[in-house]
Amino acid sequence: MALLTFKGGVHPNDGKSLAKDKAVVEVKPKGNLVFPVSQHIGAPASPVVAVGDHVLCGQKIAAAGGFVSAPVYSSVSGTVKAIEPRLNPTGAMVNCIVIENDEKYEEAEYPPVKPLDEMSKEEILNAIGEAGIVGMGGAGFPTRVKLSPKEPDKIEYVIANCAECEPYITADYRRMMENPEELIGGMRAVLKLFDNAKGIFGVEDNKPDCIAKLQELIKDEPRMEVAALKTKYPQGGERQLIYACTGRAINSAMLPADAGCVVDNVETMITINRALTQGRPSMERIVTVSGDSVNEPGNFKVLFGTNQAELVEAAGGFKEEPEKIISGGPMMGFAMSTLDTPVTKTSSSILCFTKDEVAKFEPTACINCGRCVDACPSRLIPSRLADYAEHQDEALFTSHEGLECMECGSCSYVCPAKRPLKQAIGSMRKIALANRKKK
Repeated sequence: MALLTFKGGVHPNDGKSLAKDKAVVEVKPKGNLVFPVSQHIGAPASPVVAVGDHVLCGQKIAAAGGFVSAPVYSSVSGTVKAIEPRLNPTGAMVNCIVIENDEKYEEAEYPPVKPLDEMSKEEILNAIGEAGIVGMGGAGFPTRVKLSPKEPDKIEYVIANCAECEPYITADYRRMMENPEELIGGMRAVLKLFDNAKGIFGVEDNKPDCIAKLQELIKDEPRMEVAALKTKYPQGGERQLIYACTGRAINSAMLPADAGCVVDNVETMITINRALTQGRPSMERIVTVSGDSVNEPGNFKVLFGTNQAELVEAAGGFKEEPEKIISGGPMMGFAMSTLDTPVTKTSSSILCFTKDEVAKFEPTACINCGRCVDACPSRLIPSRLADYAEHQDEALFTSHEGLECMECGSCSYVCPAKRPLKQAIGSMRKIALANRKKK
């Protein structure tokens, strides 16, 4: 059977062999923990603690600031030392709650749980929202909102994004290998919200062991199936995943629900399962630490708020000082100027490289080869859009569907002239979207 995929995309060196076979290791924080009140798309959470307060592990320290928002919980017990702006992994200064860890890990009393079969849909949604769960694969969209479409009866597919197509990152792979039952439990809970939906685990075929394991575990689950996807970047992009699994196409003006789909990633599904079966809020995740400058690349279970420098230390530190540090994947992640930032709900990896390969290249003139067009998963003409962006021509940029760009970076990756296509297009997209909001 042909593997499921989409048009376009690229095949970068995946680098996953550095950490793929490293079992998850738990890392306990050493210093103060820093909790940004904005770890999600939407309104920042509002602090409900004050400096000097003693807090418990699992205690709410910031309440959701609106419908599209999510609460924040302390992952340790200790004392609130400050509420002040701190640097987050994307390089922005955001309001944060700083807690001094007393290393006792005294836990708050979690809400009682009921068997899933006895829970109503509203109870499931309330538990997910109250647990502070957001999409943990990238943007951080509040999960309760995502699971509350206007017409739930029209949802036909719940897709677990198990592709993990970004190079080097292996956190989801380790979750699928070590906690597959919890992943399936999360899918079971989400399917209870949508009576007419089928659950699909979309896994790239470079993870045959995961495919086999999930197929074995769901053999008695009539509403679930595993879809083997072609290994190609950006197979894990929401639009590409939906198309590969269902044949349905969406654009930037649509939500997955408009195509009858809901998509959540592996870590989110597992966190949903824990919230419903244990009453535990979202307080931890798996983070990959990798790259050629790291002594012992691996996968680590980390409490939110932990300083990222401590994670690199847990990976054996640097064998050579890196020129480039990235939060997230090398294709869509953020370059970091410092490791003195906290692990957040959307921190999937820290990648450290001895050489900044991209900075070495000097862009030259476009040679009209068309490689960027072939690679673009949104079927755009990136070279032309970048020209419009460089000339600040917003009208031509939008008329040529520039807002459809998903900023995956495939165009920049294949460009023989080494033009920073993604960066130019991304900057103009932000301007165009901001101007659209003003109107």
